[in-house]
Amino acid sequence: MKVGFLGLGSMGSSMARNLLKAGHEITVWNRTRSRAEEFNNAGATVSGTPGEASAGAEVVFTMLADDHALEEVMFGPGKILESLAAGAIHISASTISVALSRSLGAAHRRQRQHYISAPVFGRPDAAAAAKLFIVAAGPKEQIERCRPLFDALGQKTFVAGEDAAAANLIKLTGNFLITAVIEGLGESMALVRKSGVEANLFLEILTNSLFAAPIYKTYGGIIASEKYEPAGFKLPLGLKDNRLLLAAAEENAVPMPMASLVRDRFLAALAQGMGESDWSAIARISAKNAGL
Repeated sequence: MKVGFLGLGSMGSSMARNLLKAGHEITVWNRTRSRAEEFNNAGATVSGTPGEASAGAEVVFTMLADDHALEEVMFGPGKILESLAAGAIHISASTISVALSRSLGAAHRRQRQHYISAPVFGRPDAAAAAKLFIVAAGPKEQIERCRPLFDALGQKTFVAGEDAAAANLIKLTGNFLITAVIEGLGESMALVRKSGVEANLFLEILTNSLFAAPIYKTYGGIIASEKYEPAGFKLPLGLKDNRLLLAAAEENAVPMPMASLVRDRFLAALAQGMGESDWSAIARISAKNAGL
């Protein structure tokens, strides 16, 4: 398929490369052009504007940091909405707000374009290995049309129905659950360490008995070794996702006290200079509170 790909960060660059490996014709764009020019020798076309990357594409992917970054490439002269052909598809793989996802769906319908929300679960190593989990929502026929693209990016695609915003809510809620695990691990590691139990022994026992899930092994390993840099997912992005989750919760009158606690952990970590650290560095707050 002829694909435009916008956003070549640690996740997007690997996703674009995997689409190239699968034989798709890729045009790339990135705000920092040097990241896009890395694709010159990989068989991709480098475009100068979001509109150029979208014009003539059957499908355009966006993998951008936040709502503002996505809005910047979507709306206005020479941007995606104006340049994408009628009948073409925009796949937003970014973690964005439920409200923006709804707005994008309405805007694309007015242009007779299709919109699929397809946020992903997985860190940069999973993106590089094409092992992401994809949550796709939108028109069923268009999701099936894009199956070859999803298959090139991930190990499994979950279809969350016709309402594109549902995929964004699932993604935000999933990220919240990850942070709840991180918070629990951080508090537990602080307790065992201060009590004289070796953190890696504690982790080995738990992840080979009660908590064998990858999320405990991945983040438990980071916390036990205290290796929060380089970041797989930077802490400010975790705060952003938490903020979007709480906005959706408020809209639906759903109290989420654990999410509010995690928000305060993120803010404390930022106040203590952890902005370049992995989001799991909130575990440092528990360690510090324990006098470690």
